[in-house]
Amino acid sequence: MDIKTASALRRLRLVSAPEAVSFLLLLLCSVLKRTTDFNAVPVMGMVHGVLFVLYVIFWADAWNRAKWGPRTAALYFVLSVLPTGGFFAERKLKREAENAVIASRARTDGIVNA
Repeated sequence: MDIKTASALRRLRLVSAPEAVSFLLLLLCSVLKRTTDFNAVPVMGMVHGVLFVLYVIFWADAWNRAKWGPRTAALYFVLSVLPTGGFFAERKLKREAENAVIASRARTDGIVNA
């Protein structure tokens, strides 16, 4: 994995958890708006919208650089629209990055001919 691919996956990973948190907070604000006089939906809607757009941009970049198949790309996109999906995406991306580092070290040490 080259440095640009690793950076693209890292950016996607770093934005996935905050995007999931903002989605959950937006849902909470929506409930509070209907049950109380508290209305933070416009602010949380904007925050979540910005984070979601960043997620989609970083997702497209990671898809392009990592050469994911349609199934993997679709999985990461679907995880972005589920309320807690960003947490699962972050965990999966972290595992993928760790495996890439292990494979890279194995190739460098001559353990694997790949």
